[in-house]
Amino acid sequence: MPVAIITGASSGIGKATALLLARNNYKVSLTGRNVKALNELAGLIVSAGGDKNDVLVTPVELSSDEAPKTIIDATVQKFGRIDSLINSAGILRAGPVLESGIEVYDELMNVNVRSLVRLTRAALPHIINTKGTVVNVSSINGPCPFPNVTYYCMSKSAVDQFTKCLALEMAPNGVRVNAVCPGVTVTNLHRTSGQDETTYSAFLERSKTTHALGRPGEANEVAEAIFFLASEKSSFTTGELLRVDGGRGIMHPR
Repeated sequence: MPVAIITGASSGIGKATALLLARNNYKVSLTGRNVKALNELAGLIVSAGGDKNDVLVTPVELSSDEAPKTIIDATVQKFGRIDSLINSAGILRAGPVLESGIEVYDELMNVNVRSLVRLTRAALPHIINTKGTVVNVSSINGPCPFPNVTYYCMSKSAVDQFTKCLALEMAPNGVRVNAVCPGVTVTNLHRTSGQDETTYSAFLERSKTTHALGRPGEANEVAEAIFFLASEKSSFTTGELLRVDGGRGIMHPR
């Protein structure tokens, strides 16, 4: 059975991906900050027919100094290998540049880019051994500019370029590196960024007009794309930024 590490597994896209991979006979190494939510997810996987010995929970703050070693060591100690790394953890902060101090930029780049790079570097020697895959969860905000989320867009553009450059570096090793670029997806991301329920509801309602397919996406829809890129289903695909955005990225004012 292949082994996948999934960051940000306690909610949203990470959680949906963990459930999908477990259903498709992956051993899953789950990491995130919310211990209770991670344990609940592990319980869900087992109650759906998974073996409890095929699930590992490693609660850790991804941006901490010890996080990469903690996650990789725990995974290899339990499962003996790493086939896929799913970098799903990320944060969103909104606000115009003039009202967003450099500390907001630092926080976004630290969590969304620096932490992702550190964990990927720690995992790569093991992924090279299995000729495995890396899948980064980026955003349509990577290729597309939007006002009032400038620093977030910058962080996702960095993830996109990291994905493509690393794909070229890793190709000789038989390792494939890809990313998904979701549009607005119904998760807790916007709530944890500070949106209240009224604002969030209005944001989702507006998504009906900003996405060509007339609605926001669901986490399980993004998870399906991640599974495709992580697995042998995409054996001849690398350096791809797969838009799972309901057409958001091709919408233009008219």
